[in-house]
Amino acid sequence: MRPTPALAAGRRTVANLLSATEWMLPSPASQVHTISVLPSQSPTSRHEFAFSNLTTSLGNGGGKGVEEGSPRFHLVRDDLLHQLTNGNKARKLDALLPLLRRRGATDIVTCGGCQSAHAAAVAVHCAERGIMSHILLRGEQLDVPTGYNLISLMFGNVTYASRSLYAQRDEMLYEHATKIAGSNGTVMWADDIIGEDLVVDEDTTYYGNCLRRVMIVKEGAGSVQALLGVMRLVDYLSGMILFGQDENVHIVVDSGTGTTAVGLALGAVCLGLQWRVTAVMLADTLERYRQQEKSLLSDFEKLYPGIFHRVVENDTHGSLVQWVERSSPRRGLSLCMKGRVMEN
Repeated sequence: MRPTPALAAGRRTVANLLSATEWMLPSPASQVHTISVLPSQSPTSRHEFAFSNLTTSLGNGGGKGVEEGSPRFHLVRDDLLHQLTNGNKARKLDALLPLLRRRGATDIVTCGGCQSAHAAAVAVHCAERGIMSHILLRGEQLDVPTGYNLISLMFGNVTYASRSLYAQRDEMLYEHATKIAGSNGTVMWADDIIGEDLVVDEDTTYYGNCLRRVMIVKEGAGSVQALLGVMRLVDYLSGMILFGQDENVHIVVDSGTGTTAVGLALGAVCLGLQWRVTAVMLADTLERYRQQEKSLLSDFEKLYPGIFHRVVENDTHGSLVQWVERSSPRRGLSLCMKGRVMEN
């Protein structure tokens, strides 16, 4: 199920879109580490592993040498993007948060699990930009806050929601946002921001008794605007020596909402790359992930109709991403793999 770039609108069109977008992250750059699998010199071990930092060895051929010809994969170290938040959570906010701020957002409401990395990322990056964040966390307050739960408490306004209330996420988010907005404020879903609607000068919105503009961001930032930050990463990776435009790259990514996987695949297609994306499902059924993919692609085409007309061959049934079941417990890292895929 490999996407075809044959009907892509062209790399220049996508480049223009990315260059015209206001970003949260100062650079799309990410460290890329290469892990090579070498024949073992020990009778008790099948493999040995060699490590190199591709990012710092580009001038020397991207980490080749003793590893030449050995099976290897490359790890995109987005966990190093920020001191407190990282990974795809920051990528999905890369274009989304500046958009909300440009639309005059005074408050942002979102939700997540008790240790939600997304919730912590929203809290931190909103605090950095003077926006009030309101975080609804599923479950009960911890006796001793730790990890992302502690970060959310430090930088955001946290409310704990019962599991029965959380089961109706949309209603829960909207009701909470309405309370924050008050009688004179406005509430809007991030997904509903299209084109140049609601262009507001940031200096015209105030706290207190004046107008408050409350924006709702879905759990995990599963919104069409979040795709742009991931596409920006694809554009950056395609400029690296070993991830060039003519390379057949296979990306394997851990998927919660599925937004990152769709963004990676969409970016590859729109940039005319012969890349394929496999997403390891975490939180839902195959049918729901396919529905999410279809919804995001439909929203993207409506938002940016000039980017592409059709993005996959007929026999793929409209799917850019290969969704697969998880075969082992989650370890917290996503792999960017190239060439031969290794099996245990």
